[in-house]
Amino acid sequence: MTAPSTLKVALAQISAVWLDKDRTLQKVLDSMESAANEQAELIVFGEGLVPGYPFWLPITHGTAWDDQIQKEIHAHYARQSVQIEKGDLVQVCSLAKKLKLAVYLGIIERPSDRGGHSLYCSLVYISANGEIRSVHRKLQPTYDERLTWSPGDGNGLQVHSLKNFTVGGLNCWENWMPLARTALYGQGENLHIAVWPGAVRNTENITRMIAQESRSFVISVSSLMRKTDFPADTPHLELILKNSPDVLANGGSCIAGPDGNWVMEPKADQEGLYYATLDYNRVLEERQNFDPVGHYSRPDVLELTVNRQRQHSVRFKD
Repeated sequence: MTAPSTLKVALAQISAVWLDKDRTLQKVLDSMESAANEQAELIVFGEGLVPGYPFWLPITHGTAWDDQIQKEIHAHYARQSVQIEKGDLVQVCSLAKKLKLAVYLGIIERPSDRGGHSLYCSLVYISANGEIRSVHRKLQPTYDERLTWSPGDGNGLQVHSLKNFTVGGLNCWENWMPLARTALYGQGENLHIAVWPGAVRNTENITRMIAQESRSFVISVSSLMRKTDFPADTPHLELILKNSPDVLANGGSCIAGPDGNWVMEPKADQEGLYYATLDYNRVLEERQNFDPVGHYSRPDVLELTVNRQRQHSVRFKD
């Protein structure tokens, strides 16, 4: 283990075994083992990795109303989604504890506290003690994602202590939401995790921008997806392959430092684990001239209120 002021991180730029929860979770476990062998203390996976991103929507007329094809693919997606309450992440938690490895994992969640049928794009933080400390449901699914994902709530807008660092995370385009970022900054975040389905065009600018704005380290992790990654048992595979480009997600995982410069430039098209060691002192150096929620804020003029209650459709008073 490195000194308290430094943190070795692993960026897992891998593809899902698309819409196969069990086999994708096995890739997660294998990646965790590999990262621990390299003395990593935090590993980050891409958005919705388990069981995969809804790539079928824009290439199969996902907006078609009452369409049987869309219903059948969606039902397959739901069957393969993650149900935390039923123990789907128990193995990941157990291995995190064994390896003393913190984990940020992107999942498609089907939570029982919202009835157990709707899907949420969630980012789960598992501590090095193997405990699920937060489940952040994406506040606003982006564009066609709304055809299959539900909007989340503020419950997961939380940060976590990891050695000298304070780490928090957001999913994909909610990283563009200034108030969501501010909610994390205000809790002392200095290591920001941004997870993506996979595209250099998404990560190459915003990663450095958030780093410059927050004077924090920013880790962006993306997945990969190629036409050849669609399994043979995918519903309506012929239609999907007919309209699919050869590459649907090309990665783009990267790290920017608190000055906005690259620690690791975006990595494209290559599956694997990438490593870096971050020095907390760099955060303190860059906060000297700018701190968005500290000495360079005006709470007497501008103040953010955040509702972190987990939202429920039904409340019982027995």
